[in-house]
Amino acid sequence: MQDRYRSVRQKSLELVAPLELEDYVVQPHPEVSPPKWHLAHTTWFFENFLLKKLKSYQLFDPHFDELFNSYYKTQGEHWLQSQRGHLSRPTVDQVLAYRRHVDEALLAWLKVSPNKDLLKVLEVGIQHEQQHQELLLMDMKRILGQYPIFSKFTGPVSDHLKPLSKSCEWLAFPASEVQVGSQGLEFSFDNEEPRHPRHLGAFAASSRVVSNAEYLEFIQAGGYENPELWLSDGWDWVNQSQATAPMYWRNQSGTWMQYRLSDGLKSVELDQPVMHLNYYEADAFARFQGARLPTEFELEKLLTEPVSIEGLGQLWLWSQSSYSAYPGYRQPEGAFGEYNGKFMVNQMVLRGGCLATPEGHFRASYRNFYRAHQSWAFTGLLLVRSVSSCT
Repeated sequence: MQDRYRSVRQKSLELVAPLELEDYVVQPHPEVSPPKWHLAHTTWFFENFLLKKLKSYQLFDPHFDELFNSYYKTQGEHWLQSQRGHLSRPTVDQVLAYRRHVDEALLAWLKVSPNKDLLKVLEVGIQHEQQHQELLLMDMKRILGQYPIFSKFTGPVSDHLKPLSKSCEWLAFPASEVQVGSQGLEFSFDNEEPRHPRHLGAFAASSRVVSNAEYLEFIQAGGYENPELWLSDGWDWVNQSQATAPMYWRNQSGTWMQYRLSDGLKSVELDQPVMHLNYYEADAFARFQGARLPTEFELEKLLTEPVSIEGLGQLWLWSQSSYSAYPGYRQPEGAFGEYNGKFMVNQMVLRGGCLATPEGHFRASYRNFYRAHQSWAFTGLLLVRSVSSCT
């Protein structure tokens, strides 16, 4: 456990190492957190839920309880998410010193054979930091992808995706009874439980995810101008945001350009998967194609079946399923009940993982979730159809 803890903590530092000092404190949008905050919050998690239980532990700074608690109401007051970029202090050096202080204390604690209950909390903390590593890359892209500079970032993870083949076919799946949710053989979050049966009607799935070329056809056909393709809330979003293309796309003198962390601003590569769509855009495109988004249970089946779908694992895939509790779900007591359960409203489920997802988090039952208007995550889409309408 000590080696794993060290490895995960070091990975976070490796992700931010190519940043300039100024990049650590920027917050270009309320949903984005400065990298400095991520480094401190993941450290606060270990301090608050583990080290505070030790009589010998000395807090690094009592003010950090408020500054770096994210949303845990049971743990006291917390700084507003939208104002995380307002603070120049504590400095980046102080945050790094905080990490060293907590790491030293936690590794010393691990040497004295802590009880199993606390080791379970440690496991959640490690998984939590890995989730923030993905968020770090999302937020760093939002920070560095600002007009007009569109800074290129040379880091350990690339968002230049593998190209897709032009060919596409429909893969048919008969109606079936399936078991969904955590299989209990590995770590899982509480929102993946309990495992339970679901009936799936017959459906067909595209043999690959949607490409930039296909999405460009949607744009050129007036997709963002046709209210018949959009959910009511989605059409409101189009008009309020004045959207005409996915996030990070720009039309320069008639040429569509796309910002990627690993490449900067370059011409859209038509054979790559389209990414950074929000739910409204994904749903509208599916309607444009005479298809629909899969349910989260259809996606879990596709991620479990020995079937080859090109592009899986590069981008989170939107489902048409609202994020809610499984039958029989019991929200954990105390602060960990706030980890997932409190967000089970007004969000949509995504499945499959993405280029920024830590390796150990790729599992068919993993339920990611975002609000329908959000697109700064590494998201894409796969189309499905009812069998009777497939050609």
